[in-house]
Amino acid sequence: MADKTHESMSAQVGTSLINRECVRAFLESEHPDATLVFVRGDCVVMRAAEIDDAHRGLIIARRDEIAGHLPAGPVTDQTLDDLAHRLDNVVRDLGA
Repeated sequence: MADKTHESMSAQVGTSLINRECVRAFLESEHPDATLVFVRGDCVVMRAAEIDDAHRGLIIARRDEIAGHLPAGPVTDQTLDDLAHRLDNVVRDLGA
């Protein structure tokens, strides 16, 4: 993934806009400034420096903001699902 500047996950699972795999990619990104952005119906993990003015209003979360809300220890599928649900609400609040 070193050559890949961003990762896109289809977020259309049922009625969710953000899913477990999107959140997993976000948390596991090799970039310390990983940022989750909602672009054209997709959950996209980007480096903060890659986000242009047109996409700044579509930022869902920055990994450093989320890290403090994760439980200690390994991240479980349930934790990912819970976080996906919360981030899905953020996307809907953005007007997706």
